[in-house]
Amino acid sequence: MEEDLRRRAEDLSRRASRSGGATHTKFLTPAEVHELRRWAQGAEGPVVFLGGYPGAERQIACFLPDWMEPEALDPADFLCALELHARFGAPGHRDVLGAALALGVEREWLGDILIDGERAWLYCLPSVKEHLLLSLTKVGRWGVRVRELPLSEVPVPKRETEQLRFSVSTPRLDAVCAGLFRLSRATAAQAVAQGLVQLNYQECLKPDAQIRSGDVISLRGKGKGQITKVGDGQSRKGRLFVLAELAR
Repeated sequence: MEEDLRRRAEDLSRRASRSGGATHTKFLTPAEVHELRRWAQGAEGPVVFLGGYPGAERQIACFLPDWMEPEALDPADFLCALELHARFGAPGHRDVLGAALALGVEREWLGDILIDGERAWLYCLPSVKEHLLLSLTKVGRWGVRVRELPLSEVPVPKRETEQLRFSVSTPRLDAVCAGLFRLSRATAAQAVAQGLVQLNYQECLKPDAQIRSGDVISLRGKGKGQITKVGDGQSRKGRLFVLAELAR
């Protein structure tokens, strides 16, 4: 899957260069976004990721020709936002997603789904906007009204983060996971062995996996953190300092 994703990215980048206009993917999974962000550091042309709001999990990658500045890109050309209002209920994420998929809409045509009581907001590609506006009339057990919203009017979820700095004897997954979530190393290693830990949005069963700056580590039931920097100096005992940002 990783090689196929890179080939698609390289093809879209070449097409943008030849045509002189932006090309883009469909919505990517969090794991694909992470991988393409690393690939984009060595790409020939600019690559911009759009999800509708800062920190969106599902995003599209836009490939620009060399002459085009990222600031010139209008996100509204590549994604739309719909608001769903259920008057007598509070549909959940699964309800909204299931209703959209039942209409024949593919998951990769849809971005994040935000929920707040009786209202929900759904990001989608422009190509399926009209279909959803006309056909999405029921979500779960509730009838809904759907309307398009400007991207700027979607309530952006507030996410609190905590900045951490801790030391590890080695930048292994179990050691960094222990420092990030304030666990003993033995407990962290056990969580890895039980499949409770994801590295860059994919399950990782290797406690000795080497952690790099930019990696994202998730522990089921404890949250998610991003490693800002590995090797932010050393302690007197030779331990490496790690900088991280933990979502609360």
